[in-house]
Amino acid sequence: MGFKIFVVAMMVGFIAAAQISLASTVPAFLWAPGFSSVESKESVNYQIMSPKDLANSVLSQGGWSDLLCSERKNERPVDLAVVFVGRELHSSDVAGNKHADPALLNLLKDSFTKSNFSMAFPYVATSEEETMENLLVSSFKEACGHGLGVANVAFLESCSIEGGDFQKLANLHSVHDHLVSRMEKRTNGETDLVVLCHGGFQSLKELDQPLPESEILTEVMSSVEQSGAKYAALYVSDPFKSIHYPGYRELERFLADDTAKNGSASPKVCDEVCQLKSSLLEGVLVRDPYVAALHDFQGIVLLLILVSGLCCMMGIDTPTRFEAPQEN
Repeated sequence: MGFKIFVVAMMVGFIAAAQISLASTVPAFLWAPGFSSVESKESVNYQIMSPKDLANSVLSQGGWSDLLCSERKNERPVDLAVVFVGRELHSSDVAGNKHADPALLNLLKDSFTKSNFSMAFPYVATSEEETMENLLVSSFKEACGHGLGVANVAFLESCSIEGGDFQKLANLHSVHDHLVSRMEKRTNGETDLVVLCHGGFQSLKELDQPLPESEILTEVMSSVEQSGAKYAALYVSDPFKSIHYPGYRELERFLADDTAKNGSASPKVCDEVCQLKSSLLEGVLVRDPYVAALHDFQGIVLLLILVSGLCCMMGIDTPTRFEAPQEN
């Protein structure tokens, strides 16, 4: 009996550890509406992989080696390769987390199911030292061997990419203009690479309010389709690099509204309300996903130790009563 309880406790611990890994990984989706050079239409890779492994899988299994590598320029089926780095989704959100944006999930689901070719990578580990976009581009270069063989590389200014003489795009309008211009100038057989990161787009009506990620991705895909280019798109999330924590938008809006009302006040004076807000914001920023996962893991370890001790105590065959000593 005690051994069975111990086995159940270990299974619960493993399941909880798996939930922690879900909180520290992000999903990635690859789709191409007009790309049919590979056999499988839809596939899902359930392995936990690094950004470098993701880049290698996109090149080999996704067929992007025919698009990005310099030694393969003949008969390229795609004019444009788009990499969009979001800031909202975790791996647990794909399984139906109520905190995820349903519009974004539906958009990715439709793109995945309605394309001629699509791949999903639910568990991609992120890095604390480098941004996802920089890791992907550097991995593409390394895997191709002689650098990227694309005609043009452009990325949004909000992206952090090191090295290379790449063209920078300021906002959503510049992205649209760039796509139209490249479609007119691009010669047959050339492929362009565009890297976009959430954080460089703002609403036209409210300049201080960033656009939702689902709306940004919709606008980008609409601009790509309007340009008439055959494209392949890669979406990958990197929420741990986001400055604005999605779960605390109400607090951010509260701080922003109060700042606008008290714009005439001296910025050097922090009254009682200011100190209260700063304390709340400090508590929000300190509990990042890595710290939360570490605390949860420590709690699980302590729980396993407690359950193991109880199982050992229950396994001791101690009699419930003792017989009285017999008289000689």
